[in-house]
Amino acid sequence: MARIVLVTGVSRYLGGLYARRLSADPGIERILGVDVIPPRHSIGRAEFVRADIRNPMIGRIMNQAEVDTVVHMNVIATPKDTGGRVTQKEINVIGTMQLLAACQKAPSVQRLVVKSSAAIYGSSPRDPAMFAEDMNAKSTPRSGFGKDSIEVEGYVRGFSRRRPDVEITMLRLANVIGPQIRTAVTDYFTLPLIPVPLGYDARLQFLHEDDAIAALVTATTGPSVGIVNVAGDGFLTLLQCLAMVRRPVLPVPLATAGLIGNIVKRSGLADFSPDQVAFLAFGRGLDTTRMRHVLEFEPRYSTRAAFEAFAAGVHSVVADVEGVGEAVTGAVTGAAGGGAAALARVFERLSQ
Repeated sequence: MARIVLVTGVSRYLGGLYARRLSADPGIERILGVDVIPPRHSIGRAEFVRADIRNPMIGRIMNQAEVDTVVHMNVIATPKDTGGRVTQKEINVIGTMQLLAACQKAPSVQRLVVKSSAAIYGSSPRDPAMFAEDMNAKSTPRSGFGKDSIEVEGYVRGFSRRRPDVEITMLRLANVIGPQIRTAVTDYFTLPLIPVPLGYDARLQFLHEDDAIAALVTATTGPSVGIVNVAGDGFLTLLQCLAMVRRPVLPVPLATAGLIGNIVKRSGLADFSPDQVAFLAFGRGLDTTRMRHVLEFEPRYSTRAAFEAFAAGVHSVVADVEGVGEAVTGAVTGAAGGGAAALARVFERLSQ
């Protein structure tokens, strides 16, 4: 039973929400919230400790407080949240290595809970309809958050071999969405002009932000369950999602989607990566049998209900910027770079 809990990434939205929910559990004696910057939101009765998990000082904090449960929430999905890809990878990979090294040396640590991601499965046309936890990616993510998640899980498995006495739970969360959270996916669906892969209509699964936190609290206070997929029931297709957010759509050939994504990224409207483009083209499905029968967790929101909760706060827009048609045509046909430059100007005007 968790008594003294250390939570990383407490200054981020999900980390703060988790700390507030855990604060309501009278069985938890003490909560330490760790991050490099003070939180701008409430963290309940958690005590904020300003520390960098990349620094060995995190080990001294664990030992002094006699922490028995570590909840690793500080695996960051979008580089713009950290100032760039280099910093994102340092926090995700190096930070996890240092945190696990501290856990290994802390005799009081009895449980480790890690917020992982379904991004480790990647997205490809060869994928099964549903990924179970013992399946590997058909096309392994080679960059970005997906690659970081694979490395993080690898380090956790290595830690479990060195400290077999520590109970470990890793939750592979589907894309988290909701009325408050901001992610690369929510940024994409709020673009004023949404590029979509031409000829594809991927099946998507989502997890409501409240269910994501409830699952993590269950993993903290309940029995250890190993690796578990967590997602809302059912699927939505990409085009169904676009209809719900009532935004104009820009169909682009898959071969040029990366170019369009780079234009959108430079405009500052959303983070795009090759993994995201593949996800929008091929989708991803998670088998949640273990979630129900091992974790014994039932999400309150289905995939549709989770997306509807998000879409309710998205205002419809009409893209009326001059030159959209010519810019799109030029960009997707590679008209000497002129089309791409014109399309970039379109997104710049749309972002104003």
